[in-house]
Amino acid sequence: MSLAYGRDEIVHRASIALAPGCVTALVGPNGSGKSTLLRGLTALHRPSEGAVVFADGADAASLGERELARRIALLAQSHPDPSGVRVREVVAYGRFAHRGRFRGGDPRGDDVIDRAMAATGIAELAEQPVSQLSGGQRQRVWLATCLAQETGIVLLDEPTTFLDVRYQREILEIVRDLADDGVAVGIVLHDLEQAAEVADEVVLLVHGRIVAAGKPEEVLTAERLSAAYEVPIDVEPSSDGLRIRPQRLRRRPVVSRAA
Repeated sequence: MSLAYGRDEIVHRASIALAPGCVTALVGPNGSGKSTLLRGLTALHRPSEGAVVFADGADAASLGERELARRIALLAQSHPDPSGVRVREVVAYGRFAHRGRFRGGDPRGDDVIDRAMAATGIAELAEQPVSQLSGGQRQRVWLATCLAQETGIVLLDEPTTFLDVRYQREILEIVRDLADDGVAVGIVLHDLEQAAEVADEVVLLVHGRIVAAGKPEEVLTAERLSAAYEVPIDVEPSSDGLRIRPQRLRRRPVVSRAA
């Protein structure tokens, strides 16, 4: 499918399949169309060409908001600031597609919300206003909201942003657990080593086009990455994936203080 903003095409004829039990990482330089492609998969951004089709043959463009929310969850890069709203209330938003018209008909809701908050480490923040949380804590609240949707597809746009090392690790482990439970996961990552570690498949985008797709070690090569990012990059195997390091562009002169 192709995706555009007005006359400006951002993604050109991209074909991508998200499989149950598989983590697919979208990587590429800034402005390559990763986030736009992710939004296109949710039907939030309607394609100018092509379509998003589910495994049962349903076209995403033909489905209503509630039905889409039962099938696919999206953690976007940015979120509204729900002033005065408590953490548990925000996570409960993820259950709207499972409720009846008058907020009834969701007997499992409370348990699902509890488990989503526990999985993301925010259970102790349940009664805190979201507006008073740090950026990293808010990110985990919105991830918990996605988990509460209980969808077969979860899309995550840079989910480790704002998080310290510990919570980056926990988020990646949650991503892996989702896939191990049969969920199809699509994730945008800037950290190429994280992509190599967590993903089963990697899709490399450059200037809105998919230039490579496959297993991490097949896609994340020194030659491909150096061309995509326009900087020399070294890639070496490591115990938990790949070690990926850009080379120094130039040597800076040593500046010494006058005696």
